[in-house]
Amino acid sequence: MDTLPVGPQWQYEPKWDGFRCLAFRNGRQVDLRSKSGQPLARYFPELAVAIRTVSAERFVLDGEIVIPIDSGFSFDDLLLRLHPAASRVAKLSVETPALLLVFDLLLENGENLTDRPLSERRDRLEEFAKHHLRGNRSIGVSPATRRVAQAREWLTGHSGTDGVIAKRLDLAYQSGERTGMQKVKRIRTADCVVGGFRYSTKGNVVGSLLLGLYDEDGALHHVGFTSSLSADERKRLTPMLERLRGGAGFTGRAPGGPSRWSTERSSEWEPLLPKLVVEVRYDHYTNGRFRHGTRFLRWRPEKPPRQCLISQVEKPAARRSTSARSTSVPRATRPTRSTVRKRRVKS
Repeated sequence: MDTLPVGPQWQYEPKWDGFRCLAFRNGRQVDLRSKSGQPLARYFPELAVAIRTVSAERFVLDGEIVIPIDSGFSFDDLLLRLHPAASRVAKLSVETPALLLVFDLLLENGENLTDRPLSERRDRLEEFAKHHLRGNRSIGVSPATRRVAQAREWLTGHSGTDGVIAKRLDLAYQSGERTGMQKVKRIRTADCVVGGFRYSTKGNVVGSLLLGLYDEDGALHHVGFTSSLSADERKRLTPMLERLRGGAGFTGRAPGGPSRWSTERSSEWEPLLPKLVVEVRYDHYTNGRFRHGTRFLRWRPEKPPRQCLISQVEKPAARRSTSARSTSVPRATRPTRSTVRKRRVKS
């Protein structure tokens, strides 16, 4: 596990698995923007309404949009919001309402706070929440602590979080900068069958290993890839993989075909007999696959391929909350009275 920075100059916060959001309010005008400046209010109309109902009239909040479910938060439900049909978005905003977890206050009553140290901004945020967010069921304050023991508990693994963010208390707002902030992600690993491979776009060597996991019925599903191999490893692996070519490769979900970003060759793949097992490191598994490329860790020659089950990465099916009112910030992330003020979504 990555090491958290330690010392009185650090504050720790959960790293939520959601959409970063800047919420602007100027009188009746409300705007929600992603970190890159893309508009979000269209996709989360219930949050725009919640911001408009806050009693303060001029402020900017920095936070994370999440969608509560009974076991934590659902990234899949967030992705469903990025839909072109306004009627579909409106329906989802009622069925799976979003929650804005705020971790910074950048402007209050027209006063720019970005040049103030985080310690002062955090105090101002808690006071702002006490006076203006009480009873707001769609906006909460994300927990924070100066106790490294609490941060390590968050890092051990709780639904909806991706790790811990450590921030320097003495620094001004770090917009798009990594100075004074460290992200410590939770380490997740999985043992996967190599069900196929793709050649590199340059040279006759392997470019990526295609990963598979078995379901309860014995079907091997494609779940992602790993390409973190050195040039020497690629050369060494190529003849071994070519000797194992054959069979169906994946008997369940198979790798996709060409896309507008891929060349004809990069979309082709070679099926392999299910003989090889690798251990990989990943950050997220969602919607039946690893969200990003994984990192190769080691070969597992001692592990039978049939023991590489999809259950090691899939969470039990979670029941969707019918309202944000019935869900609260996960218990493990509740702040202590001495560190931060909890904003719980009450039933």
